[in-house]
Amino acid sequence: MAEITTKMVLSLREKTGAGMSECKKALLEADGDFNLAIEILRKKGAASAAKRSEREANEGIVAIAVSSDEKTAAMVEINCETDFVARNENFVNYSSIVANIILNNSVNTVDELLKCEYNGETLESLHNEILLKFQENIKIRRFVKVSATGFVGNYVHAGSKLGVLVTYEFQLSNGVSDEAKQFLRDIAMQVAAMNPSYLSRNFVPPEVISKEIEIYKELAISEGKKPEIAEKIAQGKLEKFYSEQCLLEQTFIKDGSLSVRDVLNKIESLVGCKVEISQFIRYFLGEV
Repeated sequence: MAEITTKMVLSLREKTGAGMSECKKALLEADGDFNLAIEILRKKGAASAAKRSEREANEGIVAIAVSSDEKTAAMVEINCETDFVARNENFVNYSSIVANIILNNSVNTVDELLKCEYNGETLESLHNEILLKFQENIKIRRFVKVSATGFVGNYVHAGSKLGVLVTYEFQLSNGVSDEAKQFLRDIAMQVAAMNPSYLSRNFVPPEVISKEIEIYKELAISEGKKPEIAEKIAQGKLEKFYSEQCLLEQTFIKDGSLSVRDVLNKIESLVGCKVEISQFIRYFLGEV
């Protein structure tokens, strides 16, 4: 039986974050084999996670990783039980690693993601290490990877509870100027702040429009308005609905004299070609 020194126990604790007694037990079980002791602790972390899986995990962060050419990006929401853990440097670093693994691999499920390698080990091993370190229910809730021909705008709100990706399609032989990039990112900030449901009125389903008009008309009639007047009121309120729920028709949060469509026109003048938004994705921590 190999001698287990205090230095060995401290080194293992620094590596895994596990308690001193747990580290000593693992080293004894591994007969002093440091790497085997790490694996033993990780497996214990995964095993204990099963017991914690029913506990609420309503905290966490949203992390984003972007490719060097800024045409591909990944976003992930990772949940934990407490804000204390969500703000911990180790948890934040782990979330960043997960986002980068998504960016650099083609995966569709969490199971596929956990099988991906990072620095010679699987993400599942890293995940088990985090479980062991914090003793909380920690889970990768959802993730997405997007690409665009032109640029992917991104925004993470302070506290990392809210993240946005916006894909822009355009063909440009030269690079995008810093001024244009700022506007492209500003629209991502717009999505974060104003939470639009649609890109433009052209994307609002007919049944949604019909339901909105019906509600506005019934409300006007209940207030004593004649049907023909109620119809005009409903159409007016529908325009307000478009201005609130359609991204391109919203008032630009950084300049109330502009709409987001006006900002897109500014971007087009800066890059010298047609720019289209193909999609926007907004992750707010814990939303259903």
